[in-house]
Amino acid sequence: MRTLVILKCSECKSENYTMTKNKKLHPDRQDIKKYCPQCQKETIHKEKK
Repeated sequence: MRTLVILKCSECKSENYTMTKNKKLHPDRQDIKKYCPQCQKETIHKEKK
């Protein structure tokens, strides 16, 4: 039951990363600190709706 999830930068709003997650184990949205190529720094990426 893994689903594809898109991560979106919280500052520039660009969609940079995709990942899979198990929605049964983690039903909430995730916030992950990752590198954004648009901002050229490490920012918080949030799960897109």
